[in-house]
Amino acid sequence: MTDLSLTLRQERPSDSEAIERLHERAFGPGRFARTASRIREGAGHDPRLSFVANVGTLLVGSVRLTPVWAGNAPALMLGPLTVEPAFMDRGIGAALMRRSLEAAREQGEKLVFLVGDQPYYARFGFTPVSPGRFTLPGPVDPARFLVCELEEGATSEYAGEMRPRFV
Repeated sequence: MTDLSLTLRQERPSDSEAIERLHERAFGPGRFARTASRIREGAGHDPRLSFVANVGTLLVGSVRLTPVWAGNAPALMLGPLTVEPAFMDRGIGAALMRRSLEAAREQGEKLVFLVGDQPYYARFGFTPVSPGRFTLPGPVDPARFLVCELEEGATSEYAGEMRPRFV
């Protein structure tokens, strides 16, 4: 009998095609025009901090963290967080979120930004970015521009424009 339990693991280069197809199904072609996508395309995601979820051998979820600059602060941009539609509402996205934030904390990262739904991401410690403190190079609904401090008080130390960080 096949084991269909959920497993989380670091993303591998061989996962790229399956992840891209998952993003295409979940977000469609308009995903490339989003401000957060424009920042992420400038620098590759960090595979040490990016994870996939499998049920058996089927890739059913992915989360990526991309190094960015937030003013003069090294930070991360989370996303996309994607779960195969047939597997939504089963805790897969939450498990991926917890694992990626834990890995970022272990690597000494202090700030993780994202553009997303505050009611969903609040449970992971994300709060709206203070108006004018950090800016994105494109339009974004300020209520959806969120930050998670992995080190308490980290946002008070920095301000400025978000841009890709090449590591």
